[in-house]
Amino acid sequence: MSEKTTRKTRSDGEQSRERLQQAAMRLFATQGFNATSTREIALAAGANVAAIAYYFGDKAGLYRAALTDFMPPPEKNIAQFDQPGFTLRQVLHGYYTQMLAPLMEDDVAQLRLRMWLREVLEPTGIWQNEIDNGIRPEFEAMASVLARHLGVPVDDEVRRLVHAVAALGAHLMISQDIVAAVTPQLMAGPGALQEWLPRLVDYAEAIVTAEQEKRKKGAA
Repeated sequence: MSEKTTRKTRSDGEQSRERLQQAAMRLFATQGFNATSTREIALAAGANVAAIAYYFGDKAGLYRAALTDFMPPPEKNIAQFDQPGFTLRQVLHGYYTQMLAPLMEDDVAQLRLRMWLREVLEPTGIWQNEIDNGIRPEFEAMASVLARHLGVPVDDEVRRLVHAVAALGAHLMISQDIVAAVTPQLMAGPGALQEWLPRLVDYAEAIVTAEQEKRKKGAA
């Protein structure tokens, strides 16, 4: 087989795999894992059902790939807010930037987000894995960063603070349809989410400052 033919075969294979993933995302996002069949996915992708086994092993493998293939490792997300010398505002800006990144991407990213929301409601085991290997490390990293800025050890009050800071961004992630319905002007246009970033930083900084003042009064 010539090099040119090898490149074409590899390219065709990559395209077939991508079509299966995208078709799976659309169907899993709207119907869930259990209600979606491999036959439906293959038909939507214009592929043979056997291609799912070839590229992903089975439906569960395809589901896992559709959810996790494009997710950055937690170390990459953590690096956006945990850097030596970062000010509190830089920490918070990096934190919300990585949190809201999926919302600023293309429609495929939106489908993955909808899949994750379905996974929370109808868990297959992948969600628990994501908590253990993605969410928890990022949470603990943020707790360490905020504790460092407060000059205190990581305790339950710091952990509550992280949850409060995270909730500001999580509301946009989980309830963006509601935000758009209630206040469409705040979600209109390609740069709408970018305008949210400095405001989220302002709000979170106020929360952290309030915690700092409370601790100072408690120590007095």
